Amino acid sequence: MHLGLSAAALAMDGDRTVVVFNGPTMGTRYTVRVVTPPIGEDGRESIRVAIEKELDLANRLLSTWDPSSEISRLNSHHSTEPFPVSPETIGLLEIAHRVTEVSGGAFDVTVGPLVEAWGFGPAGLPERTPSAEALAQLRQRVGPDLLEVDARGGRVRKIRPDVSCDLSALAPGWTADRIAAALETLGHREFIVDIGGEVVARGRRADGQRWRVAVESPGRERDHLLVLALENTAVATSGDYRNVYLDEAGRRRSHLIDPRTGEPVAHELTSVTVVHPEGVWADALATAMLVMGPEPAWMLATRERLAVRLVARVEGGGYSAATTPWFEDLVWTGPEE
Repeated sequence: MHLGLSAAALAMDGDRTVVVFNGPTMGTRYTVRVVTPPIGEDGRESIRVAIEKELDLANRLLSTWDPSSEISRLNSHHSTEPFPVSPETIGLLEIAHRVTEVSGGAFDVTVGPLVEAWGFGPAGLPERTPSAEALAQLRQRVGPDLLEVDARGGRVRKIRPDVSCDLSALAPGWTADRIAAALETLGHREFIVDIGGEVVARGRRADGQRWRVAVESPGRERDHLLVLALENTAVATSGDYRNVYLDEAGRRRSHLIDPRTGEPVAHELTSVTVVHPEGVWADALATAMLVMGPEPAWMLATRERLAVRLVARVEGGGYSAATTPWFEDLVWTGPEE
């Protein structure tokens, strides 16, 4: 993996610079901006190495596209005997289970077979839409109760040998959290990490203002982005318009699969943005709430007092948005003091 380092370090107030690192990862791109006193090549190299270490770890553990990754080896372990996994994967599976519980099953890491069947896995698009019979069979391999996590023993056991996992709905936010922790270990307190739009912000920009993060909206509204002002928090957006195709009957199929039905989501909710102290939770909750649909997602957001923005399609075209009060408090409205 090769990381790009921007040599342009913008001096602010004579004693603070911004160093920028970016490159490809996880089928998308990442950007890390670090506000720091002027540092030499050794200082920049230490940041680069820390970022590279976490990106490599995420791919080594979680990539469903790499047959040698830990999650791929777990998926190819066609047995009900316990399979040893890393503490990091155990921790992610435990978070995933908690998100499954709060979302009423809308979030499920065992959804992998359905993701593959609908053409959003390594095998690519299917020639035809999966039949009802095929989906019924695949759904027998999906469910949070089909995976037992032994945190103390560092093992995972499948109830069925053909269960497989997909942690891609948590991976970018989790990785951004780990990069943030690595930078803090190096003594950096002001930076922003962006992995494919999943963002973790710490401290403030070099000019002393909060980090500004644009929130993508579907359709033509992408030209009029909402901007958040963030400090010491994370934000993630999930949308059903990013990875989509039309099947042989002309029906729109999104990469967001509802594990409870076995099919791509088809309701009017099209985008969910979640601000949360942790990137992994923002990432997972945004996905879960988009699968849940508008009313259940709104109920979850208000019950848990989450900073959330929901965007839904409206009849006749266009979109409508609803935001919780905790989200509205973060919208940037102009220059700060």
